Amino acid sequence: MPKRTLLTGVAYHGNRMLSHAVADMREIAQADMDVVVHMLSQTDRDRHKTVMKDIFAATEDAGLDVWVDCWGLGGPPGDVSNFLAYHPECHAYFSNGELMAPYACLNHPTYRDFVKGWIEDVYEMGARTIFWDEPHLGTKKAENGEILYGCSCPTCKKLFEERYNRPMPRELDEDVIQFRTDTIVDYLGTVSTYAAIHGMTNAVCVMFVPELGSNLDLLDRICTLPNMHNVGSDPYWYGQEGAHPYEYVYSRAKATVEMADKCKKDHNVWIQTYNVPRGREEEIIEATAAAYDAGARTLLAWGYHGSESNTYRAKNPMRTWDLTVEAMKRVRTMERDRILAENRMRFMK
Repeated sequence: MPKRTLLTGVAYHGNRMLSHAVADMREIAQADMDVVVHMLSQTDRDRHKTVMKDIFAATEDAGLDVWVDCWGLGGPPGDVSNFLAYHPECHAYFSNGELMAPYACLNHPTYRDFVKGWIEDVYEMGARTIFWDEPHLGTKKAENGEILYGCSCPTCKKLFEERYNRPMPRELDEDVIQFRTDTIVDYLGTVSTYAAIHGMTNAVCVMFVPELGSNLDLLDRICTLPNMHNVGSDPYWYGQEGAHPYEYVYSRAKATVEMADKCKKDHNVWIQTYNVPRGREEEIIEATAAAYDAGARTLLAWGYHGSESNTYRAKNPMRTWDLTVEAMKRVRTMERDRILAENRMRFMK
């Protein structure tokens, strides 16, 4: 059977009961999807390792590809990591000296060793694609309007001073912006290379951060990493004031696909199916079509059943899921029609 030109899929988390997962994987397969992105937090690694291995196998048994998300290993996005309770020396800090409670410093060698161990476990559990979810260093706005950035821990301060021959400043200047980008790229380069040594594929998704620009510069840099095979973005429009779903998703998906194509990488684009306001579920159809029209051919939804197991679930999870399935099936039909039209042009001359 020829390889599909369009891949669709969904993020799956909130359940660790194998019997339920088996039924859910069948439902996803029956929706004609291809990929399931599973979370593997530190809690999963410590307490659910055997069952997660079984869930990965059940996913593949249903004919679906397994991607494993580094969910909350060093902080958001995802669960709060237990790692920092054992290694407080790896805590990240804001530029005003305030502790970034849920974040680990991406530059700290102990944290990088921890992630390498996680990669080894993912391999042992049978998965072969790692999804590096929204790598970022965290910012927040102070009451006086100042943007406080991370990471400004002792490790980062030392590295910054060695590189720029001056102390790391409190303000977010051009050198700091460059240092933060370099930190993320160097971290992803280290962990993606380690995964590739184990024969694994690496995918990444970069979020858009309005107060710091679009993050397209970061994505451009990540694209140059030799062992980062699939690069993407998540143009989530719910919650963006005044955003039109088609325009918002189309413009950002197009930029993502063009950047991936330039670097000869695969790509992924995410469709928001969490925090969906009641009565606005139909926008999922429009947004998915926009991503497809922009050239995206790996389309993933966050998340399964409107993320109903989470606080940020859709207000009407089942309607959200029904429209997620419809949206993905619509673009599947569009892709089949496109291929059929090309074949007609080719063979009916």
